[in-house]
Amino acid sequence: MNLARLLVFLYLCSLVFSEEQFNPHIFPRPLILEYPDNTIETKTTREFDNELQLQCTSWRFAVEANNLNPWKTIPQECAEYVRDYVMGRGYQVDLERVYNEAGVYAKSVELRGDGMDAWVFDVDETLLSNLGYYVDHGFGLEVFQPAKFEKWVEEGSAPAIELSLKLYKEVQDLGFKVFLLTGRGENQRGCTETNLINAGFQNWDKLILRASDDHGKLATVFKSEKRSEMENEGYRILGNSGDQWSDLLGFSMSARSFKLPNPMYYIP
Repeated sequence: MNLARLLVFLYLCSLVFSEEQFNPHIFPRPLILEYPDNTIETKTTREFDNELQLQCTSWRFAVEANNLNPWKTIPQECAEYVRDYVMGRGYQVDLERVYNEAGVYAKSVELRGDGMDAWVFDVDETLLSNLGYYVDHGFGLEVFQPAKFEKWVEEGSAPAIELSLKLYKEVQDLGFKVFLLTGRGENQRGCTETNLINAGFQNWDKLILRASDDHGKLATVFKSEKRSEMENEGYRILGNSGDQWSDLLGFSMSARSFKLPNPMYYIP
């Protein structure tokens, strides 16, 4: 028994054996209290949080490297991690990296000057940000519901991803033809064009959407076919920007492709 506890014990004993009535609900003064050591518990909690952070970071890396597919929703335990990432500095830093690399490449290309050098851009999560929609749908925690997303698209309120808008303008100024290739349906052309224009995207050369006979095709197949049509028309696809691997892979691929980060959903 240490000295502090011994003093308290002796003081209490003196009260018990004194003529004064002892009230066990009132602590005598002065009283020295020693709190239990929570170091082990705190350390365990901290280690668990660190491990979860590492696991979710590893999961996101696997998503971006296309090592984890197909998947329908983000892991339940990573919901907070994904939210903090896409709403925070990490997402912006990754976008900056993609923008910088794409910009350096675009400036390094020697265009032929015949108007046939092209750059292809996806729309959703590449030019336009749908974070406003995913804020209300768990940042990918919910299974994707096409009807709800189409309603969001029709509102036409998605803002530009600012660094993509900057790259878009730069490649236009360099002399690239700009093609927008999206998995949105042809019935959404009007609201898509209006949204793009209001967000700052102007003077694209062609906006390609899914026609009725394209529905049911995997995105990889649909976009490959449309790139093939561009090549058959004589265009050279020198750059391609998208947030999904299905925007970039397949056939008639670009000379260089640039994937924007997106851990919220996967489109095959």
